[in-house]
This record gives sequence, C-alpha cells and structure tokens, in this order.
Amino acid sequence: MKKTGLLNSSISEVISKMGHTDSIAIGDCGLPIPEETRRIDLALVKNIPTFIDTLKAVLMELELEEVEIAKETLEVSPNLYEEIKKLIGNVKIRFVSHSEIKESLKNCKAVIRTGEQTPYANIILKSGVVF
Repeated sequence: MKKTGLLNSSISEVISKMGHTDSIAIGDCGLPIPEETRRIDLALVKNIPTFIDTLKAVLMELELEEVEIAKETLEVSPNLYEEIKKLIGNVKIRFVSHSEIKESLKNCKAVIRTGEQTPYANIILKSGVVF
C-alpha cells in the first residue's frame, strides 16, 4: 500500500504519463466533460471533495508550468481565485472564457470531477519539467 503522496491510482497514473505542456483539468460537479476525454470522477456529495482539496493533492505530484482559469471566476468567485493563487504561487495564469475552458477539455489527458458547487471552480493545469 502506498503510504505517502497522492493515493488515487487513476490520478497518479495520468500525472506519471504527462510530458511537458500536457494538461489535466480539475472541475466542479457541473462541468461538462467531453465524451472523448478521460473522466476521473471523485464527486461523492455536495462539496466533497472540494475543488481546493483536490487541487492541493494534485499539486503534490504535478510540476506546474501554467494554468488556465475562466475570466468569469474573477467576478463570480473571487475568494476561490485568491485560494488558487496562494496554491500555485508564481505560476503563469492564462485567463480565457468559460467556453474556451470547456473546449480545451478535449485536449486534456483527464478531467477530475469534484463535488464542488462553487461557480466556475474549474482549472486546467499545464505540466512543466523538473529540470
């Protein structure tokens, strides 16, 4: 049994196979996930697990180069945006429309669905390199 780090085998598998600029998304429970994109469904009940807890867990293992966040998040869920900024530090943030986020999901290695019910609690994480 694995005793440290990310315990979810599906998420660990995706991250271990990611190369530079590959992407993985984390979304709220209402985010429409394209049929062709791998879905890792963690949603249990309302807000379990949370978007932020899931992001923290993923960031334990993923080398991050850039993120994409919907512009709408700034207006509708500013507290969530501030929490994201604290977690990602100085990583580049690219703001796009929510429609663009949904379109970009087709190119993600996977989308992790959380139980989050905060509007626009969605992010695309682009992998960096460790060297």
